[in-house]
Amino acid sequence: MSAVSLSPRALYEEVAELLRQRIFKRELEPGSWIDELKIAEDYGISRTPLREALKVLAAEGLVTMKVRRGAYVTEVNEKDLADVYHLLSLLESDAAGVVASRATEAQLHELQALHDELEAAARPQKQDRERFFEINERFHMHLLEIADNRWRNQMVADLRKVMKLNRHHSLLKSGRIEESLAEHRAIMAALAARDAAAATHTMQAHFRNGLEAAG
Repeated sequence: MSAVSLSPRALYEEVAELLRQRIFKRELEPGSWIDELKIAEDYGISRTPLREALKVLAAEGLVTMKVRRGAYVTEVNEKDLADVYHLLSLLESDAAGVVASRATEAQLHELQALHDELEAAARPQKQDRERFFEINERFHMHLLEIADNRWRNQMVADLRKVMKLNRHHSLLKSGRIEESLAEHRAIMAALAARDAAAATHTMQAHFRNGLEAAG
């Protein structure tokens, strides 16, 4: 493997992002040992920025550091996944209620536009799971931005990184994309009706069903 060209930003941050994407793409599988010497050689760097990058990923929950054994890609068990979904349900359902109450018409139109992209990605004749997954995350993160609580946004961003260790498993289940899309329609209907209670409830149901599909 040839050395990767790195940008001028902090070297360890660049390395962290490169490793993060390799983990999300399953190039580094959950449970696998991270060969620091090989990665440092591949990237043409010393082990110091690599170790700083691994500390960042460990803080995000993507990497587990084991005493005298090095770094491993975190394995997510059923309890971990249930805990992550539980917290995401609490945080994002609360955000949905806020958006239903406070969002401007322009902001709701922005969410509707993302929902329309989801509808297009889910059409049977050209269903694109990868694109559906990407737009789905954009929808959720934009809803959080509209709700405007940076502390909640940071917690959700970190939890979603851990959730990606189980990436696609729920959407790969037969019929789950169609179910997820129907749930998004219910969320959008509640937001358009300015019904905070319904928005909260439909978002909770969305995560509850997502966890069942991921199990």
